[in-house]
Amino acid sequence: MALVMGGVLLLTAACGDDKGSGSGGTGGSGGGSAASAAADGGGSATPKPSAAVLAVEPKDGALDVPPNGLQVSVSNGKLTTVEVTDKDGKPVEGAITPDGSGWKPAGALAVGMAYKVNAQAKDGEGLVAASTTSFTTLTPEKKISTNDNISDGATYGVGMIVSVNFNKDVKNKDAVVKGISIESSNGTVVKGHWFGDRRVDFRPEAYWAPGTKVTVKYRLKNVEVAPGIYGDVDKDEPFTIGRSMVSTADAKAHQMTVERDGKSTTLPVTLGADATPSWGGTMVVMSKEKVTRMNSQTVGLGGEYDIQDVPHAMRLTTSGTFVHGNYWASPFGKTNASHGCVSMQDVKGGSDSSVAGKFFNDSMIGDPIKVVNTKEKTVAPSNGLGGWNVDWAAW
Repeated sequence: MALVMGGVLLLTAACGDDKGSGSGGTGGSGGGSAASAAADGGGSATPKPSAAVLAVEPKDGALDVPPNGLQVSVSNGKLTTVEVTDKDGKPVEGAITPDGSGWKPAGALAVGMAYKVNAQAKDGEGLVAASTTSFTTLTPEKKISTNDNISDGATYGVGMIVSVNFNKDVKNKDAVVKGISIESSNGTVVKGHWFGDRRVDFRPEAYWAPGTKVTVKYRLKNVEVAPGIYGDVDKDEPFTIGRSMVSTADAKAHQMTVERDGKSTTLPVTLGADATPSWGGTMVVMSKEKVTRMNSQTVGLGGEYDIQDVPHAMRLTTSGTFVHGNYWASPFGKTNASHGCVSMQDVKGGSDSSVAGKFFNDSMIGDPIKVVNTKEKTVAPSNGLGGWNVDWAAW
């Protein structure tokens, strides 16, 4: 901590500029005499020092300073000015406390950056103390990798959840959430929810309003996410919420109701059979593939099936639930015969005019699909984008 007595600084300023040519300069080379001081009014040759004592952390010349390691305080006085600039002259935002006793920056400083601090304070008599120090923040040896499910400029459905994943455990979760802000054109409130130490999802209380403009703002480069590990990204990711399309698949009725911008359509479907029922609750379209391979061994069902060309597939969970076309059977609207997926009529190779093809083309990533009247429990909120199954109060 750099402790700076106001009197010393004032004396230095008085003596260092004029080389003794001015009045009141005893103590420097060539300073005026005591007799001349007396002739000018009999005042003391030494200026009265300020009682204010400035303290700047870190100390002058410090290296490898943490990004949150800067603070300025004063005793026996009040701060009047604190100016902090980086090596390029860019000012650092901050505020003096209401009682004038301290100052802190508005956020974390940049890593690997040199800074200069100019601070002034006054004591009860109005005498000024000043301090000028400099320091350099640390250059991180370890960084965390950050990835999410957003593409710049993309359009998503009203159920879109922003999911952020890290490649190392996050310990300072509050600091990380503070470093990720989600702004919208209509002021929608968004909150984050952690699933373990490496994933945080963001969503509003209810589905997004169609047409909402959203921007994910990352400011993590200067955030210590865990001891000795810092964030790796400062960037903005804009996206747009498209039209409203919300679907409800009823396992008992073997039908799916699609509500699109106020218009309702009912489609015949088949869901999970009794031995392999579909997850219940709300899921969100995570990805779309016109053709994909589905192998039962990847979902723990042994050699039940291996279909090379499943058409019009849209993933709903990481565990393997899809909405997809089905050309190898025709139980739609009659019975539940799948291994947990929601499937509908299609042809081999897929057809845009089939039930599955039309639904696929009308759908987008972020569309919510709710499954009701199933024998299976509600899907886990971390299984895909299942966060809509968590009450807002617990989110």
